[in-house]
Amino acid sequence: MKRYGLLGYPLTHSFSKRYFTEKFETENIESTYENFEIDSITKFPEILENNPEIIGLNVTIPYKEQVIPYLDELNDSAREIKAVNTIRVTRTESGVHLKGFNTDTFGFESTLTPLLKEQHKKALILGTGGASKALKYVLNKLGIDYVSASIEKLKEKEIRYEDIDEKMIAERLLIINATPLGTYPKVDTFPNIPYEVIGKDHLLFDLVYNPEVTQFMAKGMANGAVAKNGYDMLLGQANKAYEIWNSKE
Repeated sequence: MKRYGLLGYPLTHSFSKRYFTEKFETENIESTYENFEIDSITKFPEILENNPEIIGLNVTIPYKEQVIPYLDELNDSAREIKAVNTIRVTRTESGVHLKGFNTDTFGFESTLTPLLKEQHKKALILGTGGASKALKYVLNKLGIDYVSASIEKLKEKEIRYEDIDEKMIAERLLIINATPLGTYPKVDTFPNIPYEVIGKDHLLFDLVYNPEVTQFMAKGMANGAVAKNGYDMLLGQANKAYEIWNSKE
């Protein structure tokens, strides 16, 4: 029986385990998926050693970057982003080969692209955490100019939230929430931007998927904007991971 799992800490609310367990039951797939909650990445080799049936792993915070030194190979997006959320485990007579991938890029691109219109040439990313790296990779690939709003020390193409004025909102018609603001149970929170300038030409993309409609989305939709939550992106990255685990490329 094939085994898969999720590497991270803590793993109190695991979308991956629930999703794949239901997928295997519904599709009559002889496989299991379990959480591997470790408090240090140094325990990662023990997971592989003690579970020889594992052929694939998802990786979540805080190990998307920390796991890289343990891997033998990275695909292009993982190498550029320097973050891994999927590992394919290949076992041969000569040993175990670990290849890292980033399927967040696939999930985001496949969900965003059908929504893009001619006017969506400039983007504003709210947040500069780990998730934003995949977004920037995709926006670069699509030729969409972007800036990111940060509360940390500013890096290239980053601004302060107080720099987000009406002119910027009017120019950047794709706005992406890459912060946890609005996530259940704190559903009344939202990024502090001038929503009154948002109009029907705007596209708001929220990486949050619970609740289905966040305050960020609702405020944009009230002014005629199109808004999308992060659920389909989450599904996309999960299904891509499963495809990678069971392919040879």
